[in-house]
Amino acid sequence: MSSASKVDGVLVQWGDRLFYPGIRIVRTEPTPRLNSKVQLHAAVIRRRIELTVSKRAPQVMVKVTGGGRGMGAIAAHFRYISKDGRLEFEDDRGVIHQGKEALRELAEQWRLGGSLIDESSPRREAFNLMLSMPRGTDAQSVLQAAREFARIELSDHRYVMVLHEHQANPHVHLSVRAESMSGERLNPRKADLHRWRETFAERLRSRGIEAEATRQATRCEGRRPEDLWQRKAREEGRLSMTDQPQKSGNSYQRSRNGALEAWKQITQALLNSDQAADQELALRIAGFINESAFAKEHSQQPGREVEPGRAARAVEPVVSRHAGERGIER
Repeated sequence: MSSASKVDGVLVQWGDRLFYPGIRIVRTEPTPRLNSKVQLHAAVIRRRIELTVSKRAPQVMVKVTGGGRGMGAIAAHFRYISKDGRLEFEDDRGVIHQGKEALRELAEQWRLGGSLIDESSPRREAFNLMLSMPRGTDAQSVLQAAREFARIELSDHRYVMVLHEHQANPHVHLSVRAESMSGERLNPRKADLHRWRETFAERLRSRGIEAEATRQATRCEGRRPEDLWQRKAREEGRLSMTDQPQKSGNSYQRSRNGALEAWKQITQALLNSDQAADQELALRIAGFINESAFAKEHSQQPGREVEPGRAARAVEPVVSRHAGERGIER
């Protein structure tokens, strides 16, 4: 079996754990036969590694910002995102509208289309999403990617979207009716949000924009820093360590350790490749991991029951050994 097929097999096996957890499970043998599907999927994994490790591609944001409990709240959100009709807004049919009268007509369509939505309701009748990219991203590309995202992920729902490009970062507000045209109700969960981020990032990449949707664990990010109000409250004794809304505990440790193990397996496979580009990528992965916030956080705290810093540091000897054997310049 060729070196290329072994490397591709490992990339697919462990790359899916990093980039597609709980979304897509590709079952492969440890050393799968060389075929076009594995090659193509391995190429996707390599590309995503490059974007994450080398290019540090910007992370897309897909966020549920709230939702309307009744037609009064939904119509108010329509007015807010369209600046009271001054901005163009696009519906699920791809029709573009503008103006106050068009807003009123849209609200009536939502009120009566399907189950009646009362002026106020005890349940959420719509979800408000925001799809965003950092400053400098082409706004029209963001809009097109959001349009394609909605057609893929919200195909059976009524929705309306508005592009905001007057602020620092281009973003699209998207309001989606909770009840689908077939009567099912939308109930986004954590896995749905991650899939939505993946879809939005993929649509941006298809338009030539570097974008990623990796988990914090995949990026080996540590606990988020305290907000200013938290630090002041702690200094004044009004907030204890147990009050911190920061990621910690067994779940935090397991997710980071799992990601580190996947990175280690990928690094080993790339170093065993007979391609210089793969070996070089392995070196960049090692640098990325050892410079990560998570590795630094735990390398400074020995003696824990779980020591992810040890797993992060384990990548470096593997790289150093192979670099010496193959004469790779570090």
